[in-house]
Amino acid sequence: MKNTIILDDKQIAQRIRRIAYEIFESNVNEEEVILAGIIGNGYKLAQMISEQLESISPLKIVLCEVQIDKKHPREQITTSIPVATYQNKSLVLIDDVLHTGTTLIYGVKHFLDVPLTQFKTAVLVDRNHKRYPIKADYKGISLSTSLNENVAVEFAEGKALALLE
Repeated sequence: MKNTIILDDKQIAQRIRRIAYEIFESNVNEEEVILAGIIGNGYKLAQMISEQLESISPLKIVLCEVQIDKKHPREQITTSIPVATYQNKSLVLIDDVLHTGTTLIYGVKHFLDVPLTQFKTAVLVDRNHKRYPIKADYKGISLSTSLNENVAVEFAEGKALALLE
């Protein structure tokens, strides 16, 4: 079966810029925003959004890598920055693809124990096959797929692709 390109590099860059503007608009009264990217592509996406936010807004952006075992999301979840750094701040939890919602819901659960001024989620691709009641507040594209189809995002040096496999 042939892979189909859903988003090419230019389209991904446009989606990231739009997501950055949406994050800025909903945090216009904040001084600082925490971008918490889920390990792997979620963190890479958070870095790309951070670059855009820094170019379009005066917000101080703090990047945080969320270490979660995607195969065993009930295991302990840790972050690359201490809790005190994101406590009482606006936080956006970021992943590349919202498949079933398992990773995102357990990521959300981790941050629910911390008082935050605002908590949102962002994904590049929302597949619309959720197992949990989770939604992306910011999304690059919403895509209806069959259950046996997979969406993969590839971030290579200077090139990004979203593929339907």
